[in-house]
Amino acid sequence: MERRGFIKFCAASAAAFGSPGVAADARAQFYSRARLVDENGLPLRAAAIAVNRNFIFHYPFAATPCFLLNLGKAVKPAQLKTLAGEPYEWNGGVGAVRSVVAYSAICAHRLSYPTKDISFISFRTEKSARNRIANVIHCCSEHSQYDPAEGARVVAGPAPQPLASILLEWDSTTDEIHAVGTLGGEMFAEFFDKFDFKLQLEHGTPRAPVADSCVVQELDNYCKQQVKC
Repeated sequence: MERRGFIKFCAASAAAFGSPGVAADARAQFYSRARLVDENGLPLRAAAIAVNRNFIFHYPFAATPCFLLNLGKAVKPAQLKTLAGEPYEWNGGVGAVRSVVAYSAICAHRLSYPTKDISFISFRTEKSARNRIANVIHCCSEHSQYDPAEGARVVAGPAPQPLASILLEWDSTTDEIHAVGTLGGEMFAEFFDKFDFKLQLEHGTPRAPVADSCVVQELDNYCKQQVKC
């Protein structure tokens, strides 16, 4: 989405969800505008993101992981609800083909997340005995499954709400992508409360806001072991 169109969408979303009684987590939450860059610090182009591969970056805080996915096809908007039942509209994919999406990699059930040592959650194209739906984000902790082509809607398992979406801004002239905020049920407060000590060991200052840029890398390179189920 071009910047002007993105701003119009955000303004419309804010108006739609700005009435009393609508929970804050049903609205777009804006953070620092951060360019997605590769491991060499160069801007990541949407066209360069491999299809159906797991990519990870951290946003909007130093310790909050996110998945970046190129689903290889146009991804349309979706109507979703948070745990509290508050509705929100996810605006679909970005990029020339509108195939690039991003979500919080913190499972909405028990907050499982990818670490440098191990990950129980990732995008899976294949089916398995415990994963009978292809092309889903599957958390092997309790087998929650989310459809990334539907705003990370829950399609199986005990998760009570979709993964929070990461709002992406795409520049059609440069093919660059920026992360600008989140949409849906953020779980950052619960995440920091549950894993505070561990996150400090892993990231030093886990609540430090991300600014300027986010390094994107393949999950295979970031994580030593991925649990498949």
